[in-house]
Amino acid sequence: MLGRTAQNLYWLSRYVERAENMARLLEVGYRMSLTSRREGGASEHLISMMQAAEVDEDFARKGRPADVDTVAHFMMFDPDNPSSVFNCLMAARTNARTVRTAITGDMWETLNAAWLHFSQIKPRDVRGAKLLELLEWVTHLSHEFRGALLGTILRDDGYAFLQAGNFVERADNTARILDMKYYVLLPRAKMVGGDLDIQQWSLILRAASAHLSYRHVYHDRYKAHNIADFLILRPEMPRSLIYCARFIEAQVQTLAEFYGRQPACNEAAASLRAMVEGTTMESIFAHGLHEFLTEFIARNNIVSTSLSESYNFH
Repeated sequence: MLGRTAQNLYWLSRYVERAENMARLLEVGYRMSLTSRREGGASEHLISMMQAAEVDEDFARKGRPADVDTVAHFMMFDPDNPSSVFNCLMAARTNARTVRTAITGDMWETLNAAWLHFSQIKPRDVRGAKLLELLEWVTHLSHEFRGALLGTILRDDGYAFLQAGNFVERADNTARILDMKYYVLLPRAKMVGGDLDIQQWSLILRAASAHLSYRHVYHDRYKAHNIADFLILRPEMPRSLIYCARFIEAQVQTLAEFYGRQPACNEAAASLRAMVEGTTMESIFAHGLHEFLTEFIARNNIVSTSLSESYNFH
């Protein structure tokens, strides 16, 4: 496979996952802002959400107040925000069109129809309940695309590049969602364990579609230790860091076997997996949750960079 084709497949999958992740982050930031609006902390939660997504500096340059409407527009429709849903869907469709013959008709039709629908939406009409409906639509779009991918494409090197992109992006997002909680509560340590603290943790689980499965696994009320354990170290949770790291390593190994060589990205993927396999929650909290997540995100980025260098994404 040409490096350019591999690159398009990898980033096509990342952009679809990123669009879903931006929608999930915005939903958490939006709901958190509603819980604290009476305390005047709505902007704080929205800014924390943008810090987690690393788009806060781009937003600050616009010189606008961080209220729900402006932040929602920035995250969903702003062409100046490289991670906005608008830009993610457009980039995914562009990559898909470039490699039209390397993906299935179902995958292409799902993306193309989604882009045509989204591009017709008028941002000024998306507020309140309509914003939540649109965020849910973005999530369903991602699920529909994944369903088309898993149900129709050949299990060859193209599939491995698509899935590697998906789980590199998903691992990055799960780490950022957890880190957003760190940003929110950092100046308010006295609130840890309180009603607002528990409510925020429940929203974090909802952002990862894990609030129901958490109850199934732990049979307990929301606790910070359990939630962090669920999203970092539980291998049965498909958005946990350890699940993503193992899946990434498996896809990279599939590529190595397909091409008959062991490039540098295999070592990087093994290092990422070892980081989450060889630790405990006690060790992570002792080291610092924020520090652990920051290092994980950095190692995940190394995997992505190494993969692009190993398979000539130029």
